[in-house]
Amino acid sequence: MNKANILVASNRGPVSFSQADDGSLSLRRGGGGLVSGLSAAAAGAGTVWVCAALSEADRLAVREAPGGRLDEAGHDTGGIAVHMIDVPEDTFHRAYNTVANSVLWFVHHLLFDTPNAPAFDAAFRADWAAYRDYNGAFADALVAESADGARVFVQDYHLTLTPRMLRDRRPDLRIAHFSHTPWAPPEYYRLLPADIGREVLTGILGADEVGFLTERWADAFLDCCAAFLDAEIDHRTRSVSFGGRVVRVGVYGLGVDGPAMQERAAAEDVAERREALRAQVGDRRLIVRVDRTELSKNIVRGLAAYREFLTDHPEWHGRVVHLAFAYPSRHDLPEYRAYTEAVRRTAEEINAEFGTEGWVPLILQVKDDYPRSLAAYQLADVLVVNPIRDGMNLVAKEGPVLSQGGCALVLSTEAGAAGELGDDALLVNPYDVSETARALHAALEQSDDERKQRTARLADAATMLPPQRWFAAQAERLG
Repeated sequence: MNKANILVASNRGPVSFSQADDGSLSLRRGGGGLVSGLSAAAAGAGTVWVCAALSEADRLAVREAPGGRLDEAGHDTGGIAVHMIDVPEDTFHRAYNTVANSVLWFVHHLLFDTPNAPAFDAAFRADWAAYRDYNGAFADALVAESADGARVFVQDYHLTLTPRMLRDRRPDLRIAHFSHTPWAPPEYYRLLPADIGREVLTGILGADEVGFLTERWADAFLDCCAAFLDAEIDHRTRSVSFGGRVVRVGVYGLGVDGPAMQERAAAEDVAERREALRAQVGDRRLIVRVDRTELSKNIVRGLAAYREFLTDHPEWHGRVVHLAFAYPSRHDLPEYRAYTEAVRRTAEEINAEFGTEGWVPLILQVKDDYPRSLAAYQLADVLVVNPIRDGMNLVAKEGPVLSQGGCALVLSTEAGAAGELGDDALLVNPYDVSETARALHAALEQSDDERKQRTARLADAATMLPPQRWFAAQAERLG
């Protein structure tokens, strides 16, 4: 087996499997923003993508593949060699659900209800040991696949320890780590136990290059290195001198591939859903949101703002519909199940309060339907993106790119995308329901010309650094 010169590592890979009743396996291309952004960029000869098996069907596929290499087992992996790791199920659960998604995600998105959580006890230490083992499994797979002097691109908060492990095992490798989430400021990062917080930072600093989506998150990382490590920080050059090495910190604002999105949106399944939506909404104005039922996405406050808008502006009754896609997310965690129910309950209350025989003011869909999301982008008059905190938020970029008639963007100041799109969006404090309600009204009152001009500028900004260029810029800097 030939060794790879370029490797990508992420928890979720570019493919996944499902098992039919007869035991046969079927493959589908992976979803999610990270995978979508990397798949096209990483495709090409000599690239190996290392990822984890996420389901029992994935594990069956791995066990049938030589050395975990799905492409060598005859699977169509989209032109990318894929090495999938069969991490023991208990280890994976502890690393992924209990540490990555319940601790690190919560820290960086400032989500903890601090009077009640977190509580870092002996059970957490056992979970952290599993997280360490999970990162070690990735390091071992990457070492096995890497040619001398290979470049390795490690992705996100699931794999914060992997760069240091790689550095210790293979000093010849050129290593990058990229965070697709925000980074917590020192005063919040301090919630982590001191040794764990340092282990995460030193783990990432095993890389030669560390990347973030915005200057704000990069600067927060530098501030944490200054606060918790014996490191020298240069904010001007964005570099960290630590352990006898200098690690550079870069900012790469991931954008969308406009032509690829337009091509996908021109497909027949999107056209069918667009016609169905138009028939459902009629000639009413359309407010759209597309989110996972993720705590940081702030769906409940967004719906509350729509309710306040309807209360304050009865002249819009019967003339507007809010279409809210809230796709299920992380239902292994009780907080997420409860949040999904809160979204459903709020939607039902709004329809009960304002709906009439001829008008349903809010249409909620809690089911993943990507073609329908694309159709909604095309028809939206207003797009609402109001996260509490978000690394970038590609929905804010996708909507303007696909808009057919111009789309006003109501955007949280706490989305990473606000740094690039803020001049032409209507920016809101995500906690201020009344301000968001006023922004919805202002968005609906925009003239057609203003809305179209703003949308054109938003689309230009959204496509400045598409995935291929985003990846190439990091590869060039890594050398």
